[in-house]
Amino acid sequence: MDGVILLAGCGKMGGAMLAGWLERGLAPSDVYAIEPNPDVAATLKKQHGVHVLSSPSALPITVSPTVIIFAVKPQMMDKVAPEYARFTAPNAVFLSIAAGKTLSYFASHVGDEAAVVRAMPNTPAAVRRGITVACPNSRVTEQQRSYCDDLLKAVGDVEWVEDENLIDAVTALSGGGPAYVFLLAECMAKAGVQAGLPEDLAERLARVTVSGAGELMHRSADTPETLRINVTSPGGTTAEALRVLMTDDAWQSLMTNAIAAATRRSKELAG
Repeated sequence: MDGVILLAGCGKMGGAMLAGWLERGLAPSDVYAIEPNPDVAATLKKQHGVHVLSSPSALPITVSPTVIIFAVKPQMMDKVAPEYARFTAPNAVFLSIAAGKTLSYFASHVGDEAAVVRAMPNTPAAVRRGITVACPNSRVTEQQRSYCDDLLKAVGDVEWVEDENLIDAVTALSGGGPAYVFLLAECMAKAGVQAGLPEDLAERLARVTVSGAGELMHRSADTPETLRINVTSPGGTTAEALRVLMTDDAWQSLMTNAIAAATRRSKELAG
């Protein structure tokens, strides 16, 4: 990962990405993070040794960023994005991880000639186990795409799509997906309590079971369906539970409706 990175926003996702880059060998001196809060800025500099600036206007005129990363909250983007229009150049690419902000949105703020990649990561990036789906505009070169791919892979797997319309469904499935898994653990724990388990034991059983099953699925080459079948003895207790969970109006129907609702909301937010 050669070149200068200008990071706008160093919250949970931006911070996870920064830590991943540095773990992969990116030189701290190649990163300029924008952080207006002086206390947070001091912590960033102490922890990571990167350059920390209060605003993009403070970037030295002699520094030309290779990648400008938007990792701020979507509701802040109207104010933030125009401040970075001056960095638009043939050898620079903008990489956004802001939900709901389209390629055309960035064109209207940083210029039609800007190379822009829209990406949707998810929160397991914090433990380098996330997955990101990215979509480039027509200005992005193969080299720029490869560079963005390297940056995103620092926090997990990466997939690319050419159809930006798919990002709404991606947002619904993988973007919000961790929350659905956490809800599953909550529901399992509550059901365990209802079945007579002490609350602390039920919560631990649910937490470790969900995380362990995820790790098993991660390491296995088998499909989720095969893994499910492998743990289900005919006529046993698991089969009885699945008989309830796999009825027509149960999990699959609920999840399909949930993903559809989240996809619609993503489209509404994109405006």
